[in-house]
Amino acid sequence: MAAVTADVEVACDAEGIPPTDSIREWIGGPDAEAEIAVRVVGPEEMQALNRRFRRQDKVTNVLSFEAAEIEGLPADAPRVLGDVVICAPVVATEARDQAKRLEDHWAHMLVHGTLHLLGYDHLTESGAEEMEALEIQILAAGDVADPYRRS
Repeated sequence: MAAVTADVEVACDAEGIPPTDSIREWIGGPDAEAEIAVRVVGPEEMQALNRRFRRQDKVTNVLSFEAAEIEGLPADAPRVLGDVVICAPVVATEARDQAKRLEDHWAHMLVHGTLHLLGYDHLTESGAEEMEALEIQILAAGDVADPYRRS
């Protein structure tokens, strides 16, 4: 994954939200080639975003919004990838229901959302296989277990 820096905004007071430094660590490294914004939200905001942009009137764990090209930036300016929005209570519930460490599930959602901004998707079987394999590889490098492992 490209080196990416993150501007993190926590817009809810849910329990279990990782420290901002941990969120940035899972997004990328300090020598940025690209930038993203991460917004941590509650269920109401996530449902409103999902309804407005995906026409799905329900809460979800993570949404990614690609940024448009910005004309006229200097050649050495970091590329702006877009926004990753994560619903903290959904991530916590999923981690508990799937018997995963909360920190590991946060890492997975951050990697997953970032990969969407880098052009990966899981709309087809081959796309899902490629994206999942890359997620597993990236997470393993951070000592996070395979999130798709079937028990």
